[in-house]
Amino acid sequence: MKIVTICGAGIGSSGILKVNAERVLRKLDIQATVVAADIESIQEVAADAQVILTSAEFVDAIGATFADVIVVDNYFDTAELTTKLEAALG
Repeated sequence: MKIVTICGAGIGSSGILKVNAERVLRKLDIQATVVAADIESIQEVAADAQVILTSAEFVDAIGATFADVIVVDNYFDTAELTTKLEAALG
């Protein structure tokens, strides 16, 4: 399984979200590759992704995708991530 985290530059917010998503996935005992990327490379990077994690501001820019797009309100809230990933992957 592949999960992509998206932000404007692919460094800050998506990096934080990547690390926290990996923590949640370990806790849930779910194997996945998590990749941080910028919004400009979304079509290439997320072409084979099952889940895209991002903020509400980037949803429209993602465009058409087969992945589940999950809007995360607080990148530091692992409880929110846990709830949303369980719903998407369960």
